[in-house]
Amino acid sequence: MLTVLGRRSSANVQKVAWLLAELELPHRHIELGGTFGGLDTPEFRMMNPHGKVPVIKDGEHVVWESHAILRYLAAKYGAERFWSDDPAARSRIDQWMDWSQVTLQNDFLNGVFWGYYRTPEEQRDMPAVEKSIAKCATHFALLDSMLKENDFLLGDALSLADFVIGTHMYRCFNLGIDWPEMSGLEAYYARLQERSAYAENVMVPFDELFGRLSF
Repeated sequence: MLTVLGRRSSANVQKVAWLLAELELPHRHIELGGTFGGLDTPEFRMMNPHGKVPVIKDGEHVVWESHAILRYLAAKYGAERFWSDDPAARSRIDQWMDWSQVTLQNDFLNGVFWGYYRTPEEQRDMPAVEKSIAKCATHFALLDSMLKENDFLLGDALSLADFVIGTHMYRCFNLGIDWPEMSGLEAYYARLQERSAYAENVMVPFDELFGRLSF
């Protein structure tokens, strides 16, 4: 039985949980991290020396880092459904996955979500948060322009690029931030919400994280 380790309110864990649901892959989920703790135990550190989630264990094989996990699951169980065996097609997905992790996640998850939502109001560095919001508005405008022509990021079919970027849309539209008009991105988010795998695994309440920098 494949095992997933990590708290369900983690965006990085949600990427993995969403893919598992789309693949209808049997697994068990062990809540770790946050209020659940367990990341500093010798057993967990043997699986991930960095002490972070998500981690999966597939038989005796362990994978950590959310994007590495997505690629592993798609390659082993997806039959090219979300990640192609063709190098050219795969590169189009990979470049957006890398952009999401290096650029979007840094500006949105670290800059806006952590800087604004998870930081207590009296500790917020609002000039820094506003800079991150402005950067994200630029990123979202780019995505919005693509999604006015496509149902999903790379066309008519869901790919791993959607799992890494689409996961952030739930928080994007539920932080109480006034973003510029982005009809393409809003329609995309509406389509994602129609997928039961997304609704059940990504649209998880995160109010436990408000104003909380640590557990």
